[in-house]
Amino acid sequence: MVWKKLGRIYRPQPIHPKLFSHAANPLAVLLKGDVYRIFFSGRDIQNRSSVGFVDVDIVKREVLHVHDKPVFEHGLENSFYSHGVSIGNCYTVDGQCYILFMGWQCPPGGHWRGDIGRLVLDPDFSLRIDSEEAFMSSDAIDPISLSYPWVIKREDSTYHMWYGSTITWDAGNNEMLHVINHATSTDGHSWLRSGIAIPYSIGTAQAFSRPSVIGNKDEGYHMWFSYRSGLGEKYRIGYAFSENGDLWELGLDKAIIDVSPTGWDSEMIEYPFVFDHEDQRFMLYNGNDYGKTGFGLAILETKGSS
Repeated sequence: MVWKKLGRIYRPQPIHPKLFSHAANPLAVLLKGDVYRIFFSGRDIQNRSSVGFVDVDIVKREVLHVHDKPVFEHGLENSFYSHGVSIGNCYTVDGQCYILFMGWQCPPGGHWRGDIGRLVLDPDFSLRIDSEEAFMSSDAIDPISLSYPWVIKREDSTYHMWYGSTITWDAGNNEMLHVINHATSTDGHSWLRSGIAIPYSIGTAQAFSRPSVIGNKDEGYHMWFSYRSGLGEKYRIGYAFSENGDLWELGLDKAIIDVSPTGWDSEMIEYPFVFDHEDQRFMLYNGNDYGKTGFGLAILETKGSS
């Protein structure tokens, strides 16, 4: 699978105190024709993230509109999203669109951590929180921290979620062991967690984030994600494949997208968002400094199973 980079689409500017920098975790929702509303997580000067958006013609690769204020802000001091909102993808249950997100907490003197929350995407494209209580929080399967959820609905009407879960903050090489876990639901509301979905390897791929899953029973299921090896490298984008969506094979060398020799994505690439438009498959992704340099677009030149 070879991805051709089409260039940077959006470079964030200080457009609002809550959107002072960054445009991380891009999420594309079709408006009409070739135009997508791309939500992203921007930051204030205290590094707390809120959600903004731009409207983009994906074919012309042209930004048509930059919204000048956040559409959803991080929470109050004691909330589960007090220090930020990192968005996943959009899915529909009984006609209602939802976006799951990672809610950040940075307690004084403690390590940052996350829970999963749920936003409601209304028909006018406004966002509101579904509940001030976390949608998914720590338990016996996810005892430390949760992150970056992604949900799809399969042909049999079951819902499947992949999300990050911390096993330890230090796996012995000064890098966290943060894996991708799996959960299922019959109604899109109540979820049964099943543990680790994607194989990990200490020193090769041990710090995963932002899974992006696409596919069906005919072509199989494809997942792209960002990962760190644990040997000091910054984020790269990796790949895994599953014939049935349950058993996954790690294929880091099959992602075929890497940092550029120079420029906005020359140090790291991360937080992929893969989607199909017409007969083409696209990827939105971030570059250097966790989205501080904005997001770009790539197109899949070879579309196949693995």
